[in-house]
Amino acid sequence: MRVVVVGATGNVGTSVVSALAADQSVTSIVGLARRPPDWHPPKTTWQAVDITTGDLTAQLEGADAVVHLAWLFQPTRDPITTWRNNVLGAIRVFEAVARAGVPALVYASSVGAYSSAPKDRPVTEDWPTHGWPGASYGREKAYLERVLDVLERDHPGIRVVRMRPGFIFKREASVGQRRLFGGPFIPQRLVRPNLIPIVPDTPGLRFQVVHSADIGEAFRLAVTRPVSGAFNIAADPVIEPSVLAEMLGAKLVPVSGWALRSTVAAAWHLRLVPASPGLVDLVLRMPIMDIGRARSELGWEPRHTSVEAMLDLFEGLRHPEGMNTPPLAPHTGGPARLGELRTGIGGRP
Repeated sequence: MRVVVVGATGNVGTSVVSALAADQSVTSIVGLARRPPDWHPPKTTWQAVDITTGDLTAQLEGADAVVHLAWLFQPTRDPITTWRNNVLGAIRVFEAVARAGVPALVYASSVGAYSSAPKDRPVTEDWPTHGWPGASYGREKAYLERVLDVLERDHPGIRVVRMRPGFIFKREASVGQRRLFGGPFIPQRLVRPNLIPIVPDTPGLRFQVVHSADIGEAFRLAVTRPVSGAFNIAADPVIEPSVLAEMLGAKLVPVSGWALRSTVAAAWHLRLVPASPGLVDLVLRMPIMDIGRARSELGWEPRHTSVEAMLDLFEGLRHPEGMNTPPLAPHTGGPARLGELRTGIGGRP
């Protein structure tokens, strides 16, 4: 198989490329990214392409499958920019898949695409995908679900797989995620067990996590097996305040959803963090997913628990090694994090 991975240098992309490279049925991988990395996994060649402007059809011709992962989380203060990349750029990728006659498309959707739901029972893949309109991430992921509905209707010969994972962590991506969501003022070496004194015990603060290496394996299976449709991907246990408190050796403190959102909103408006308050709303409203279909039809089983994935995140913050790709390299933010400050803390990419 010849597989093209669009957005191959980030947290998910590096894990997907590694998993595909280890598969004997995959003979070549083409990684597309705006900034090619200084990372050379087996079977892989790199092409510098911007999905909003580049000639994507030429890059996809001859591919047996395309994996679309490219996504801008920042700038949260400029939703037009993220819409152009995440939505309009993805539409260009999907259209290029159809023009190039690629038989399979595997797309990274998200738990964030789902409509709000009670968290007392898990939802299956047929739960509505209208997102949470107050967060750009939810709006964009939900919109692309509708775009894929049209693609499947108009091109029934394309096998479309929609992967809907929870939060994805691995040690090598920790510094990049700190830049994206925590910003330059987070003392990353202090974000570790026994140094975080409290955990907010907020109603609705329940979410699912999966290790990036396990996500890479899930995408490999979706590429190489004749499956289609949506798959929820997450590991056990569900992360809730009590699990976080035990993991961190911290004390649970009751905090209302309003207070939690207000705190993040104040920090965002003061340009202390790049993560918008809409993301808090999204997390508090997103459902808990049933992953039974991934196990039974995709044949996927996580090798890491959700707690292990989160501990990997903390370990990566303490020892920021990263990887030799622009999104994950520790030096990407510049000396003394000056590059992060120049972005306006979520004001531009």
